[in-house]
Amino acid sequence: MRIALLGGTGDIGEGLALRWAYDTDHEVIIGSRDPDKARAKADEYETELSSRGRDVKINGFTNAMAADRASVVVLAVPPYHVADTIDAVSDSLSEDDLLVTPATGIKREDDGFHYHPPKAGSVTALVTDAAPDHVPIVGAFHNLAAGRLADLDADLDIDTLLVADDPDAKETVWLLADGIEGLRPLDAGGLANASEIEALTPLLINVAQHNDGLHDLGVRFQ
Repeated sequence: MRIALLGGTGDIGEGLALRWAYDTDHEVIIGSRDPDKARAKADEYETELSSRGRDVKINGFTNAMAADRASVVVLAVPPYHVADTIDAVSDSLSEDDLLVTPATGIKREDDGFHYHPPKAGSVTALVTDAAPDHVPIVGAFHNLAAGRLADLDADLDIDTLLVADDPDAKETVWLLADGIEGLRPLDAGGLANASEIEALTPLLINVAQHNDGLHDLGVRFQ
């Protein structure tokens, strides 16, 4: 399967790109507004994987070109770029594609990080409103520590919660998440439940900042 990571030059994009390229046989494509930056990062990821004995090809393109070449498109961009990114790639999305959104709205104040959803109620809802009607949306990978995800020496042993209204799209992303070693996907219901999941992210950041040894904190449900 071809996976396009739009904004794949950033932290969460890097982690997902490296993990999918290292743990699975899926083809990873890096997207960016700047194609040179996308190609440079793709080369960087290839070099890291090659040093670990994994010889894979990762291509870099503009976001629209990356989306055009994949069936699973991950919006690995900050929440305030989500709508613009979808607008830029909407003509590249077919009815056989799906969009994955891991973004969450966060604001930082003197006393810590807080959930800051858009007017739509959640970033996932914002993505749903902005996306073409024929493209299903899956919320996933919201609460992952980017540094831990990108460190291929780190054991993950964490969960990721999935929300979607389209069962086939959810199943596809469930299988993609399950392919990453140490990452367990869990079904959290429909898209309406996204805000509860997104709100966990600032909580995890606050806990990580105030407790030694928990810098790359994750969640495991038992």
